[in-house]
Amino acid sequence: MSHQPHPHRWWALIALVLMSLAVGFDVTILNLALPSMAEDLHADNAQLQWFITVYTLVLAAGMIPAGMAGDRFGRKKTLLAALLIFGASSLAAAYAPSTGIFIAARAALGLGAALIMPTMLALISTMFTAQERPKAIGTLAGASMLAFPIGPLLGGWLLSHFWWGSVFLINLPVVVLAFLAVAAWLPESPRERGKRIDVGGLVLSSAALTSLTYGLIEIGERDWTDAAVLGPILGGTAALTLFVLWERRAGAPLVNLSLFAGARFTIGTALATLVNFTMFGVLFALPQYFQANLGADAMGSSLRLLPLIAGMLIGMSAAARLSRTIGPKLAVGLGFVLLTAGLFWGATTNTGSGTGSAAVWTAMYGLGLGCVLPTVMDGALGSLPPGDAGVGAAVNQSIRTLGGSFGAAVLGSILTSAYRAAVPQQARESVFAGLAAARSAGSAGLADMVRSAFVHGLDIVLVTSGGLGLLGVLVALAWLPGTPERPRPNAPRHAQHGHVPDHQAPA
Repeated sequence: MSHQPHPHRWWALIALVLMSLAVGFDVTILNLALPSMAEDLHADNAQLQWFITVYTLVLAAGMIPAGMAGDRFGRKKTLLAALLIFGASSLAAAYAPSTGIFIAARAALGLGAALIMPTMLALISTMFTAQERPKAIGTLAGASMLAFPIGPLLGGWLLSHFWWGSVFLINLPVVVLAFLAVAAWLPESPRERGKRIDVGGLVLSSAALTSLTYGLIEIGERDWTDAAVLGPILGGTAALTLFVLWERRAGAPLVNLSLFAGARFTIGTALATLVNFTMFGVLFALPQYFQANLGADAMGSSLRLLPLIAGMLIGMSAAARLSRTIGPKLAVGLGFVLLTAGLFWGATTNTGSGTGSAAVWTAMYGLGLGCVLPTVMDGALGSLPPGDAGVGAAVNQSIRTLGGSFGAAVLGSILTSAYRAAVPQQARESVFAGLAAARSAGSAGLADMVRSAFVHGLDIVLVTSGGLGLLGVLVALAWLPGTPERPRPNAPRHAQHGHVPDHQAPA
């Protein structure tokens, strides 16, 4: 059978790119708003971590089962419904009067995003020819990747002119444009009513991810041995183990575990997840450092992230050429060396360090990020047979997003623990509450103590991230190929794709 490409496919791709940007922006755009939200909503450090983490957690956990909705109800209808959820929850988040309502709105925002991402990937394969598909998927992936560092820059501009809710209202014009474009240009897909839902996998994965995240965030508030930390972490680990065992036996599994039989896919996904882990932790801490220690406002903080963004863009533009010249192993190894060196340099930050020092190490870190991410993504997805490309992309993206969620939780907890151990009781809620207490008491000594404690916590976060970067160097040099891997065009497709829609159009 010949596959006829959709006549409006390139216009439709613009709608998908808009949605991809909106979803990506919301992963990181909130970081710069945390200081003013901490004050307005009286949020402590744990709640600030939940503000960031709940969105990526629901996005990561929901992305895999969300593919079922597109199969059962039609992908166009699913996208339109997802955009309505995304728009309504953006409005609710912008005007949330309390931390609880805000966290609930962020969770709903994550659900909308989770419905959007796999449905977009599925539509790509039905709208484009096999020759056009890599370009279309690459465009979407590039938009999603660039949205992460650009989000704080956009957030900084909005916060310098409006209140913190504006970082969510910016979603509304994007949602309206995307809704009209989807309605006008996207084709509807046939429904697959007979598909079974892996309820066991859905329950176990959700329980595991929520429990682990809760336990990891609580580390910053309590001791490791506290039951409120150990209980959720042990329970989440047990649920995750049961999930893997369940998926191995399930007739229609939620996650196609046979994807991980390929070492290239597994190692590439693991390295990309490692990068996301460090990036989300760094982006959680940096804006707070710029505002609390360097005295920057929101716009000033976003401008101080420009070296990181510039380094990332340069690295991404050079990544493909570098991989062809010296091979993926050395290209990724070099990228990890750069980002590790940047992180360790950043860990020498003290209360006397200024913007210049931060610009140098964040640029080096960004350059390493840009070199690593496209190369490991290409290696992971390029090694799969064409029939598994869409499934692999959905699983890869879900795991990477989960890595970012855990990065914000774990590194945020490390920062909180180190900060709280070094300040008196009245300053422990957050660095901004500490500075407010110092101003109220007219105590320059307390303000210095608060800033010093936060910088100490930041340094520990960066040393920890640098250690993970060293691990990335070793894994890349040990297991990545010296030459680019090519997909196996005639390789048999996996027998089961579980819930994930068939991303390979009929040929």
